[in-house]
Amino acid sequence: MLRIDKLTKRFGGKNAVDAATLDIDKPCMIGVIGRSGAGKSTLLRLLNRLEDASEGRILFRDREITGLKGRDKRAWQTECAMIVQQFNLVPRMDVISNVLQGTPTRRSAMATLFNLHPVADTRKAIGILDRLGIGEHAARRAGALSRGQQQRVAIARALMQEPKIILADEPIASLDPMNARAVMEALRRIHEEDGRTVIANMHRLDTVRRYCDRVVGMRDGRIVFDGLPEHLTTGVAREIYGAGDEVSGYFFPTEINMLAKTGALRTALPAE
Repeated sequence: MLRIDKLTKRFGGKNAVDAATLDIDKPCMIGVIGRSGAGKSTLLRLLNRLEDASEGRILFRDREITGLKGRDKRAWQTECAMIVQQFNLVPRMDVISNVLQGTPTRRSAMATLFNLHPVADTRKAIGILDRLGIGEHAARRAGALSRGQQQRVAIARALMQEPKIILADEPIASLDPMNARAVMEALRRIHEEDGRTVIANMHRLDTVRRYCDRVVGMRDGRIVFDGLPEHLTTGVAREIYGAGDEVSGYFFPTEINMLAKTGALRTALPAE
């Protein structure tokens, strides 16, 4: 379905992504983990074509994506929707108008200019907001919502594009635990119920293990792990993060850190 073949991106002579290769043969939820600067965000930007690859290829259903330009490139960015940590909402606009911004390619320039939308699109947007548990906020200004609610608005906007792939760049990095859980559960439902592929960058290993079918670990731009969540051993975690014994204290939540201190970490994260 989706193939990434030796994908490389250079900035100033340094490889931000270095010969990354992945095969995704069916819809799944993938967590991409690694330290800041490992290349996670750049990989997603390459997939969405926000960045052009220095080398390598992206193929979706045997179609070459890396060389797309103009209208074809914009069509791909609709099929492969991007959700970012900063939400990219218009705070002064109401929630429903923000969500409806996910349909610009289907409207005329005049309709876009005056923010006019077909009734069917408005109903669809309200249905998506209801599905994400924030339908009652449709008429509120986006800037008045909590950060977790704003992230779900951003997800709703992406769903308006009817994408086949959703890329989520640090979707819960700035959220409290309750809102982080709501966002991750929403992404998981989107994968399970809609059959969409979701690829999300995250720091927390416990979150990846709980919500993802597959984990990709990056270090210094290279993919150093690609496997099942249950195969994330302490040794693998140290290889990905380049850390010693302190890895559990830095990347795991309090309850897992407590297990580590009591010598019971392997029940939460298997030893080698």
